[in-house]
Amino acid sequence: MKLNYYPETDSLYIELTSDPGASVVEIAPGVVADFSSDGRLVGLDIDHASKVADLSQLVSDQLPLKNA
Repeated sequence: MKLNYYPETDSLYIELTSDPGASVVEIAPGVVADFSSDGRLVGLDIDHASKVADLSQLVSDQLPLKNA
């Protein structure tokens, strides 16, 4: 999973997998979900991210992280 913030557009893209997106659905105003060709969610794009999310910190809790 990758978090990509673009300050020039104040958008946050949450990449869940590296699979290519094949279709998009706006699931809320300014929030777009990307889906693979087989219907799996691959990412979320949030416009005006600093207005809808607290971007001042990133906290994780019990993620099953592995050493790369």
